[in-house]
Amino acid sequence: MKKASWVFLWLGIGAAWAAPVSMAAGLNTINGKTLESMMSDGRGLVIVDVREPELFLKGHIRSAINIPYDEAKGRVLKELSAKDRIVFVCHGGPMGDKLGRLLVRNGYPEVYNLAGGMEKWKGETVK
Repeated sequence: MKKASWVFLWLGIGAAWAAPVSMAAGLNTINGKTLESMMSDGRGLVIVDVREPELFLKGHIRSAINIPYDEAKGRVLKELSAKDRIVFVCHGGPMGDKLGRLLVRNGYPEVYNLAGGMEKWKGETVK
């Protein structure tokens, strides 16, 4: 019986490591495929691109809004609703993590960050 318990414990740990969406202190890190699924699931979604305006204009994810990182700390709590699913996108991921944690600390329940940011995004971009 003890041996079976250990097997289930290790299987559970392995499954946690393999999960496509990871959670760290309430912030969910997602990959591009997951974001594409979220974009087409019919539920509301706010994609916030925190790159500089000139990079945003050169190409961004469809329906994304631009709140540049340098301005974002003063704007996101005022402009984004805790009722929305929010996905942050930046150059490579770290800036979205920081802003996502800010929202989570302030009670926003569905906050995501795109792993690898626009550097890893393989989906459609628009200008």
